[in-house]
Amino acid sequence: MIEINISKRIKAYNGVELKVNTSFESERITRISGPSGVGKTTLLKILAGLILPEEGLIKVDDELWFDARSGYSKKTQERNVGFVFQDYALFPNMTVEQQLKFGTKDERYINRLLTIGQMETFRKSLPKYLSGGQQQRLAILRALTTKPKLLLMDEPFSALDQVLKTELMTNLQELFAEQGSTVLLVTHGQEEIAGSKLFEI
Repeated sequence: MIEINISKRIKAYNGVELKVNTSFESERITRISGPSGVGKTTLLKILAGLILPEEGLIKVDDELWFDARSGYSKKTQERNVGFVFQDYALFPNMTVEQQLKFGTKDERYINRLLTIGQMETFRKSLPKYLSGGQQQRLAILRALTTKPKLLLMDEPFSALDQVLKTELMTNLQELFAEQGSTVLLVTHGQEEIAGSKLFEI
């Protein structure tokens, strides 16, 4: 269970303040929705430890991750979090295979991820030779290499056509269930993901 009760001022034209007081179930997929600029991406970055709130508390499975009052914030690298960024944040000088090896040395798992993402034939390609959809799939696969307990996904399927999106979602859900992953998925799409819940900011 992720328990979060925070507030964070967001630099926006209307001076938005992000306030979230809720809990997310462990080992479930939760879709996060809301208008543009309301703070969906900021919420993911707060959970990853990339941005600190001004006020509040975050606990994950009863472990303290953030406490504004005491000034404590668990280090990002100690949170076992995977993050799929909107802009993919790929390493430009690494091939598809090298990007995945950055997170794991398990060749069998790398091959499985490539199959899940339908990227087997692109393992030696650099990002600049991949389409937007291929880069997006690679960003998802790379985030999965460390088998994170918490996976944060920011518009991860926006560059994919509906058929590929459906196939990828099905394969990912099987992997999430197997690994006991907790997934928070920011999306503007209305498509239902089996077993997912909706949280609106």
